[in-house]
Amino acid sequence: MTQELIMIAGPYSSGTKNKEERAANLEVLNKAALEVFKKGHIPLIGVNNALPLIEIAGEEAFDEIMMPISIALAERCDSCLRVGGASNGADQEVENFRKRGKNVYFDVVEISEEKR
Repeated sequence: MTQELIMIAGPYSSGTKNKEERAANLEVLNKAALEVFKKGHIPLIGVNNALPLIEIAGEEAFDEIMMPISIALAERCDSCLRVGGASNGADQEVENFRKRGKNVYFDVVEISEEKR
């Protein structure tokens, strides 16, 4: 196997009531990304790419920006690691990977270690 570009999919805003809960969800995504990186792969989190644009455009642009960016980035990834709890957006990303015949992991231990 070779180094993969792995989408980290999980809840960001799903089920949250405030910024602190969203920040906690983002921390889960980022910690998973670090574990993927330590295994020798390149992690990608759609939220981390969309949030700077949403910050500039305003919170009212969240729906217009978040999922289109996440889905477009997922299309370029080799596989997906699904983390965290309930999330329609993350489930949509997982389904897109499955439709394309790509690997979907549910635990970082399932991902092979690669040398850089």
